[in-house]
Amino acid sequence: MSAGVSAGLGAGIRLRRPVLADLPALLEGVSHPQVYAGLLQMPYPSEAVWRQRIEDQHKPGSPDLFLVAERDGHLLGFAGLHADGSPRRAHARSLGLWVLPSAQRQGVGLALMQGLIDYAERWQGVRRLELTVNADNKAAIALYQRCGFELEGCLRGYALRDGAYVDCLAMARLT
Repeated sequence: MSAGVSAGLGAGIRLRRPVLADLPALLEGVSHPQVYAGLLQMPYPSEAVWRQRIEDQHKPGSPDLFLVAERDGHLLGFAGLHADGSPRRAHARSLGLWVLPSAQRQGVGLALMQGLIDYAERWQGVRRLELTVNADNKAAIALYQRCGFELEGCLRGYALRDGAYVDCLAMARLT
């Protein structure tokens, strides 16, 4: 694993790329009110959009990576690593993740972060990983800091969440 990220996954956690058979569990997870409240995604996700995401990441040459975390065959969380397509930003990727509320504080988020960081830095030569996180999401902020991410700024009134505009933090990890 990369510097600043400990090797080894949490007890019984397995990471892998999602397949179409995961679609119902992915939709259920991203539909959970506590999950989508922390994402810049909308409630009532589209099955067609998620199906396309899964299919597209398996295409040769795709710079994106999606991972699911599972234990005993149950999906616990999801993470994505994304390129923006600009040649001038080929060294950078953005990332996002979510973990089911019932699986939080069990090493799932850390395992997903370790998988994304390892793939980005060791296999894609990525030099910059970046993300945004709701400023009141203390657990996620602590996880990102544990993985070597640093605060770059506060984006005031950045996202609409449940009828109110909330601040988000911009964080990045440089190698």
